[in-house]
Amino acid sequence: MENYYYYIFAIVLLVVVFLLIKKLASCLIKSIVMLAIIALLAYVWYVYFR
Repeated sequence: MENYYYYIFAIVLLVVVFLLIKKLASCLIKSIVMLAIIALLAYVWYVYFR
């Protein structure tokens, strides 16, 4: 069952990243937002899935 959670998490991550890259205009804003999202998702992954 944990494999399903992993795949669902990966798919949601890809969709969110794709939509954010598509919507944001400035390269600097993209970089800052992406780093924040990656940090948040890494924290969520560590807390809930490890």
